[in-house]
Amino acid sequence: MRLTDRVAIVTGAAAGFGEAIARFFVDEGAKVVVADLNGEGAEQVAASLGDSAAAIRADVSQGGDVQAMVDLALQRFGRLDILVNNAGTTHRNMPMLEVDEASFDRVFAVNVKSIYHGAQAAVPVFRKQGGGVILNIASTAGIRPRPGLTWYNASKGAVITMTKSMAVELAPDKIRVNALCPVAGETALLKDFMGEDTPEKRAAFIATVPLGRLSRPDDIAKAALHLVSDEADFITGVAMEVDGGRCI
Repeated sequence: MRLTDRVAIVTGAAAGFGEAIARFFVDEGAKVVVADLNGEGAEQVAASLGDSAAAIRADVSQGGDVQAMVDLALQRFGRLDILVNNAGTTHRNMPMLEVDEASFDRVFAVNVKSIYHGAQAAVPVFRKQGGGVILNIASTAGIRPRPGLTWYNASKGAVITMTKSMAVELAPDKIRVNALCPVAGETALLKDFMGEDTPEKRAAFIATVPLGRLSRPDDIAKAALHLVSDEADFITGVAMEVDGGRCI
């Protein structure tokens, strides 16, 4: 049991990558706060995980909601050891000048500002406890961008740079900070990444992945489990590609 007695928050955990991460963490002994803008979905996932999970509706672009996630972890489970910033959004695949300002702002608020809010709420707790782990879910989009997703790509590039800078600054506090960079996967965002979900579009996306498939939630959960566990206690500041070779 690699996460026995650890307490984690996983954002965007009502479905997809986040749900898989929450389930893997509980299976390895952790207590988990399941946070999602879809409060009903978060409640359903938490209920399926039993007493090891608590649910909260949270908009990660709002500092008050993020603070409430941390407060719930402390109130329900007595501590906080791991923060997984998984919640994310995108604009539809389209020419960069056609993305409206509201969509741009939302992408950066959810994908980037959320990490600022998470640090503001969690880092003081980690410092008081003598350490902790932050895991940011970035994307191969921040390393090898695809056309039509310019502003989304930029947001994930920011996540990667933030991860490395946070890792350096927080290392003296024994706080590790890493990122995962999944290739496009079987999640609710896939249709927007492709512009439209057709067999031809999927085939074109899959053709860019040497191992011949899209990412799956379990792929990301396995990598997340490794990076937050003691197996990775000397790893910080990495942006691990979980991409079937896409970024080679």
